[in-house]
Amino acid sequence: MKTFSVVRWAFAVVLAGWMGGQVVRASDGEVEKLKPDVQAALERFKKADSGIGSLIEAAAGYAVFPNAGKGGFVIGGAHGSGLVFEKGKLVGSAKMSQVTVGAQIGGQSFSELILFENAEALSQFKDSRFEMTAQVGAVAAAEGVSKNAKYVAGVMVFTLANRGLMAEASVGGQKFKFTPVSEK
Repeated sequence: MKTFSVVRWAFAVVLAGWMGGQVVRASDGEVEKLKPDVQAALERFKKADSGIGSLIEAAAGYAVFPNAGKGGFVIGGAHGSGLVFEKGKLVGSAKMSQVTVGAQIGGQSFSELILFENAEALSQFKDSRFEMTAQVGAVAAAEGVSKNAKYVAGVMVFTLANRGLMAEASVGGQKFKFTPVSEK
């Protein structure tokens, strides 16, 4: 019975990932709802690796996805919502979607932090022209990891598992849809 639930959950995540490009603009209420989760995720990243704070300060911008979900059974997917900051100022929200194919089973919730090295990398993300491929690998945040982390294609990516377990050897990439925050 548990296996069926995991498969059903994975199918829902895959479906959400495929629909990720069709998401309607996030309301101010959704952005406000994300703020505490984003702040908590940032604190968890800084606690996991004390060097991440200085990387965030030096970055041209960053995106935080506090509760992304991923699941799969041969075909998998991931989906999450987050907030995007430029020099520490909130500039928008983002949706992440991913479809993967390969040996995989399970479900997992994770947080993801994407740092942008320069204005060009951030601009590509804000133009929704950014896709994370296999060449841009995510690093599990742990003390000392940030000392050796390097930007690849203008980005540096850290992840932290929230809950669940996922075993995979799959191929796929993440796509992002950026929405600017409404001016008040």
